[in-house]
Amino acid sequence: MTRTVLVTGGNRGIGFEICRRLAALDRKVVLAARRRDLGEKAADRLRDEGRDVTAVALDVADGSSIARCAEALAGDGVAVDILVNNAGVFVGGPLLSGPDPMPESLAVNLMGPLGTARAFMPAMIARGWGRVVNVSSAWGSFAEGLEGAAAYAVTKAALNALTVHLAREAGPAVLVNAMCPGWVRTRMGFDSAPWDPSGGLPETTAARGADTAVYLATLPDGGPTGGFFRDRAPLAW
Repeated sequence: MTRTVLVTGGNRGIGFEICRRLAALDRKVVLAARRRDLGEKAADRLRDEGRDVTAVALDVADGSSIARCAEALAGDGVAVDILVNNAGVFVGGPLLSGPDPMPESLAVNLMGPLGTARAFMPAMIARGWGRVVNVSSAWGSFAEGLEGAAAYAVTKAALNALTVHLAREAGPAVLVNAMCPGWVRTRMGFDSAPWDPSGGLPETTAARGADTAVYLATLPDGGPTGGFFRDRAPLAW
């Protein structure tokens, strides 16, 4: 049975590599981007490789956009089996002064994944199979000191907590996990990202950042749920 995967923020960086690698594993990929034209451009690159990819417009910070996407997919008979919540923002700045970094961070990094989960997980549960991957960060880990920009760390920590609760509600057939892609050279990660050959993939490439997401999206039945992973290994919260 061919599974269908929806990847938010799939038009560039780690999200695009997640789409590419899952498409190469013969999943049907729905590549979601805030701008449909950018999504189509990215999907064309994968279709040129012979992959089954459809582009959709989806702004995770907009509940009505999530609803329209879900309705359009359902109307086309598309059932989302695998949800990868990859879209995210990094908003710097202090919490107590200057422009407030929290509203946008909360809307995209936390409420976005919750919105897509509410839109697509109930049907997974009803069908008795599903995988959900929340792309988080070690900067959202208490064990690693909640480093980095405050709004990013706080919202990624909240995303990790959301992952645990979604896994509890989903039951054993729908596996819900969070992951840290590491610091890789993307538009968010910048060119200052370090290099580390761990896992046999260059730390500086989006492909390396995508690897754990692909691993979690293709877990066998009975696999882990409610966990937090980096380099395919459990990571302390």
